[in-house]
Amino acid sequence: MMPGDLKLRAILSSPASEIELFYWPTPNGFKITIMLEELAVPYRITPIDITTGEQYSDEFTSVSPNNKIPAIKDLSPRHGNDEVTLFESGAILLYLAEKYGKLLPEDATSRSQCLQWLFWQVGGLGPMGGQAHHFRLYAEEEIDYAIDRYTLECHRLYGVMDRQLQGQEFLVGEYSIADIACLPWIYRHERQGQKPEDFPHLQGWYQNLMSRKAVAAGLAVAAELRNDAAFTSEKGRSVLFGKE
Repeated sequence: MMPGDLKLRAILSSPASEIELFYWPTPNGFKITIMLEELAVPYRITPIDITTGEQYSDEFTSVSPNNKIPAIKDLSPRHGNDEVTLFESGAILLYLAEKYGKLLPEDATSRSQCLQWLFWQVGGLGPMGGQAHHFRLYAEEEIDYAIDRYTLECHRLYGVMDRQLQGQEFLVGEYSIADIACLPWIYRHERQGQKPEDFPHLQGWYQNLMSRKAVAAGLAVAAELRNDAAFTSEKGRSVLFGKE
């Protein structure tokens, strides 16, 4: 698909949607659907099929210059703007938490701790989990060093979370965007070669969050769109892994 070919289409809408979410069912996409479900905010989904190159269209690039999902348009922003566009999942979580006044601690110390764990996920758990997915499942050739490197690093990061969760229900003492950011990557633990039962505090946190109705709803959004075989097809590899 050449830039400019995409015809954006909304497939899941709520009346008077406040947020348009450009989305594909991946861990980073799940962060925002879970957040919106937790907030009970009217939203609509515009799917961006990352396996066929829709992320490189001119229309999507105008919203997400980095050509990655998720991205949002806030159709009813505060402070009098006509609309606000935003990309990067961590930035979107923070924006939504601040706009709606939920899922971000109010006191300065707890807020700083929450942002610390949000950035930890964005800079560590997500990228390392993504590399584990790639080399364990999607790479054209099996590279033992890379598989071991990222599997072991994911194991270390799970241990970091496990220690943080010892003696508390959530990462910063109350349910927050830090938990929402981390959950979709732990949800893909099998792809990273990890077993939650090896991390008892993390396992309890994971089971607790997976029992939330908003989490279940967020993980189910447009799940039927995902085709894992497309990630290992010649076209999918060409689009996703920089060969075009």
